[in-house]
Amino acid sequence: MTTTPILYSFRRCPYAMRARIGLVEAGIKVELREIILRDKPAHMLEISPKATVPVLLLPEGKVIDESLDIMLWALLQNDPNNLLKPDDSIMQRLINQTNNNRESHFKSHLDRYKYSSRYDDDQSQAVGLEARDQALIYIQKLNVLLSDSKFLLGNTPCVADYAIAPFIRQYANTNRDWWDQLPYPNIKNWLTNFIESKLFQTTFTKFPTWQTSDEPTYFP
Repeated sequence: MTTTPILYSFRRCPYAMRARIGLVEAGIKVELREIILRDKPAHMLEISPKATVPVLLLPEGKVIDESLDIMLWALLQNDPNNLLKPDDSIMQRLINQTNNNRESHFKSHLDRYKYSSRYDDDQSQAVGLEARDQALIYIQKLNVLLSDSKFLLGNTPCVADYAIAPFIRQYANTNRDWWDQLPYPNIKNWLTNFIESKLFQTTFTKFPTWQTSDEPTYFP
């Protein structure tokens, strides 16, 4: 039995990215199994029937298959940069806006914006624009929070920054030209600093798709 946790992941998924950030920050090495979402490994489905990434299998057999739970598990083992320090209701509410799929939440609007082409041709553009504008309300809220500090809850990063940034990146990349013209310099600078950081570059390292016959690939 391996003594190294196993992480099933997909590089571009913001949930999986969130989990990998937590592992990098905690300095916890895992066996990384990069998957293709349309061809999910049988072992992953066996240990986590919800069939979404990330999935973390611990050596003792425990499975953690929610991205925020993986972040918190990792940082509770080791949190050298005090990301858990601002443990308050504001931080939790900010994260919940991307952690849940309620109709009123940012993630729900983001999905309709990014994947509007899945709707009928005569509806797709209208659906996408409406969802984009609804999601923008959350962007505006974050921009205000960043007006007096470098990060969301102060001048040092916390869990909220790294739990939310992958989703804001996905929103911005859906139409980068439109994003670049927005009059919200605070959040745009915050996102740019995240993308240019060593943390993001490490988190976004490209790995080959895992095959059962492969030698283990370790991350970070």
